Amino acid sequence: MPAFFIAQVKVKDGNKFQAYVSQVKPILAEFGAEGTMRGKAMGSIAGQVTHDAVAVVRFPDMQKLEAAFASAEYQAIIPLRDEGADITIVKYEQSV
Repeated sequence: MPAFFIAQVKVKDGNKFQAYVSQVKPILAEFGAEGTMRGKAMGSIAGQVTHDAVAVVRFPDMQKLEAAFASAEYQAIIPLRDEGADITIVKYEQSV
């Protein structure tokens, strides 16, 4: 069953965040990830917007998603991620 993560991003250092993005893409791709949507926050319909941008990424299944984030390659770029942005990453399993 497909699995997704949604990342809400508040950029702190644009250069470091772009370096993270360029490194994370091939890591996630190794685990079958496909970008579904990426965009800037354009306002709120309900609640408060606390981020600048969002990304939605699809994986073949939850095992692949979890393996990607547990991989040594991903673990190595966490400091760069944290220096570049405040990110909340939430995983979801498709139910319908």
